[in-house]
Amino acid sequence: MSLPPGFLDEIRARVSLSQVIGRKLSWDQRKSNAGKGDYWACCPFHQEKSSSFHVDDRKGFYYCFGCHAKGDAVTFLREAENMSFMEAVEALAREAGLPMPERDPREAAKAERRAGLADVMEEAARFFRLQLRAAKGQEARAYLARRGLGEAAQDRFGIGWAPDSRTALRDHLAGKSVSPKEMDEAGLVIQPEDGGAAYDRFRGRVMFPIRDVRGRCIAFGGRSLDPAARAKYLNSPETALFDKGRTLYNHGPAREAAGKAGALIVAEGYMDVIALVEAGFPHAVAPLGTAITEDQLRLLWRIAEEPVLALDGDRAGLAAAMRLIDLALPLLEPGKSLRFALLPEGRDPDDLIRAEGPGAMRAALDRALPMVELLWRRETKGRELDSPERRAALDARLRSALAKIADPGLRGHYADALRERRAKAFGAPAFSPRGGAKGARRPFAPFAGPPAPTAETKASALVRAAGREAEARGREAALLLAALNHPALAFARLDAFESVEFLCRDLESLRRALISASGEFPDSAPGAETWRAAVEARFGAPANPLLVAGEGARFAAPGAGQDAAAAGFDETLARHAALIARAREVAEAEAEIGAGAGEDLDRRLEAVKRREFRDAAPPFPEADDDESHLLVGLEKIASSLSAEKRKGARS
Repeated sequence: MSLPPGFLDEIRARVSLSQVIGRKLSWDQRKSNAGKGDYWACCPFHQEKSSSFHVDDRKGFYYCFGCHAKGDAVTFLREAENMSFMEAVEALAREAGLPMPERDPREAAKAERRAGLADVMEEAARFFRLQLRAAKGQEARAYLARRGLGEAAQDRFGIGWAPDSRTALRDHLAGKSVSPKEMDEAGLVIQPEDGGAAYDRFRGRVMFPIRDVRGRCIAFGGRSLDPAARAKYLNSPETALFDKGRTLYNHGPAREAAGKAGALIVAEGYMDVIALVEAGFPHAVAPLGTAITEDQLRLLWRIAEEPVLALDGDRAGLAAAMRLIDLALPLLEPGKSLRFALLPEGRDPDDLIRAEGPGAMRAALDRALPMVELLWRRETKGRELDSPERRAALDARLRSALAKIADPGLRGHYADALRERRAKAFGAPAFSPRGGAKGARRPFAPFAGPPAPTAETKASALVRAAGREAEARGREAALLLAALNHPALAFARLDAFESVEFLCRDLESLRRALISASGEFPDSAPGAETWRAAVEARFGAPANPLLVAGEGARFAAPGAGQDAAAAGFDETLARHAALIARAREVAEAEAEIGAGAGEDLDRRLEAVKRREFRDAAPPFPEADDDESHLLVGLEKIASSLSAEKRKGARS
């Protein structure tokens, strides 16, 4: 639904943020100053003893100095009460006494259809619950009792039973005036290809309702009790409500619990999550019978910065972890990673808790390994590394993995960690080319080149080499402004936004907020006002003050046509990417100069000369000032290295 311009601003003007948040917590009277609109309290999103949660009532924004939660009233209702964006807006509009604008007819029809299917799913969930308590549910109740799930746990998770009948659910729903089409669209029945009568999808299975973050039943998982069943577990098919790759089991309750615990546990299945919750770990989720997808990984990082994967202690569990590493490496950011709790062989969380109790599970979580350790083990375990050739192959594999990490600072820290592990594994006496030991041997660096500069040094060198920060800011601001003014363009270029590198830190934060906000609109791009509000809510501040430098770009203006906006965006993005790539070469060459005398200057000089700046075809018809600046910078670097070499020869 597209909101009219100024609607959210009117809500913010009428509704006090301190009043909205004050219903959920108590203000610290010693630190707060109501007269200035300055409020402090213990954060509602994580456990703490001191008041680090700050509300600026006049600006309409909150920020926690402990867990870094931030946003406005809309954000708070979404995070604290599991509301969707539109639900939060509607709640605030009611409080402000503002009528909601009329919905777009097509969007209204979609929303009505989804709401109708959700009602059908809830009716099915009630039916399955009743069947579990009936005489025909005796076998299922016995199974749940053996698994240690009493009535309280069954009620908590809405567990039910699908009787072994082809038409039990179909007939029940028909009696509730649910049409065959609605049953089919909800994924509850199977329609034979020969045109025969539809029959129940789930038969003879213990049923686990799958709910979205708002608590609506959107799908089911069924566990067969028949050893001869073709599939032990069966999930609902994808529907208008259910996207398996973007859904987590126990998402809503775990998100709230994770805010208090400051952690998130990721298990492999329903029973593992239920066992964890019942054992005192309510901050647990699971993917739905598949390997974790990129969308699910982003969902996990929205809940916690470093989720812990509690893996089954078998070969399949380890294989899943190793596959996840390749998915996660390109998506890593500073502060966002994964840890891995390796359980005893042959045990999953449910097994471990039942056999040894919650304490054993807690100990396994406390021993969780960082992802870099799993990466090292993957590349070395079971391999003989007793020759230079085999070790060189290991180095090549590690370089390949490192190359997937987009953030240069994080990539450097990974390289350092792997270098330390390599030195520990292959430590050897010192070696001199002329023979003889010469004290402690310098650790072998498998990742080539001189010592890397710090992240701060590299960033400043990049900005300087990219042809002045103001020009880099202008390009980055124009790209973001176009994306905010043209939501369809932003959604069509999300991959580009995820791969491009920004130099200005404040604009980089806005870029990440934009990517994060896109996940709120899985069906289609929203209207410009709704889109901007969602991005700013993620960012925690208005975007306009940051984007002044991009206002001169015509393609970024709200009135630009879609074709003109797309063409201008693509050209600016290509120019920016090309200049960043060349700037990186200059920055790396500068770092080589600073690597210190005594290195092989011939090698470094040749490395600089091999950078084919002059031979590369420019991405635009004429080289602009930025590109000329880069070429001049390269000439200065090469001259500096040559002078250094001559000086060394004279000495």
